[in-house]
Amino acid sequence: MRIAVDAMGGDNAPEAIVKGVLLAQEQAPEIEFILYGDETKIKPFLTTEKNIRIVHTTEKIFGDDEPVKAIRQKKQASMVLAAQAVKNGEADAIFSAGNTGALLACGLFIVGRIKNIERPGLMSTLPVVGTDRGFDMLDLGANADNRPEHLVNYAVLGSYYAQKIRKIEKPRVALLNNGTEETKGNELTKAAFKLLQAEPSIHFIGNIEARELLTGAADVVVTDGFTGNAVLKAVEGTALAMMDLIKGSIMEAGVKGKVGALLLKPALRNVKHSLDYSSHGGAVLFGLKAPVIKTHGSTGPEAVAQTIFQIKEMLNAHLIEELVAFYEAQAVVKSPEA
Repeated sequence: MRIAVDAMGGDNAPEAIVKGVLLAQEQAPEIEFILYGDETKIKPFLTTEKNIRIVHTTEKIFGDDEPVKAIRQKKQASMVLAAQAVKNGEADAIFSAGNTGALLACGLFIVGRIKNIERPGLMSTLPVVGTDRGFDMLDLGANADNRPEHLVNYAVLGSYYAQKIRKIEKPRVALLNNGTEETKGNELTKAAFKLLQAEPSIHFIGNIEARELLTGAADVVVTDGFTGNAVLKAVEGTALAMMDLIKGSIMEAGVKGKVGALLLKPALRNVKHSLDYSSHGGAVLFGLKAPVIKTHGSTGPEAVAQTIFQIKEMLNAHLIEELVAFYEAQAVVKSPEA
């Protein structure tokens, strides 16, 4: 099992990336890591080089680079070389905390799409209040515009992930909409609803409203990329605002408030953890020929390690191979000759 790592991607690279790799290696020594980046900046953080190889490059893609232009002009960038390694069979998956758009472009133009999936989607496991179970949601921003059939692809992809990785036997798939009635929504959601109802490979439970997302009403939620990205940022912003509000209230409550906060510290820590979607791993660019995983640019070593364990589970479950087989079989069934 070989994972190509963009060691220079993210706000805290390469330190957070390298330390996260080392944390993961402690629990999964069988994984081989190929770190792409500036060797002089990576090596000071390496305490061991067992199963770790560095591919030196001083070129990197920055957060404000235009994605497609960057991957075409910076062919020796750490992210591009990591993606090339996956394409060439030198690695089984790629992980980066760098420029999201550039990683999406690397996935599409270098790693390549699974046959019959026109628009890969970005998927994360988001929190559910009161449980660690969470729910998978896509598309979270890989595509600003989608067609109804894209949302059906997302439902199939999300269901496979929920079954194989999260061990949910019959994932409940819902369509994000502005009401639960079948007749609600815009042209996209109305058409998608009918297609989702007719898709035999998923357990479609109908529409879901945004206010129900964090209650555990569904295991997989599908939507277009524009809406999904807005929801993701709203969830993240709300979680941060809630923690700031709680902290501010405690500080203003005087000595009694601070004493109470000390007693509630374990509970508050659990609240913070349950609202942190990075604890479930990184965002998967789903619909590609290999796992392409993105984590938050400001991520720390623990989140990096968690994302690596997520990749390990995907590889061990042969998730991508099963999806390739599924879509190839679909192509045979739907072909005129069939």
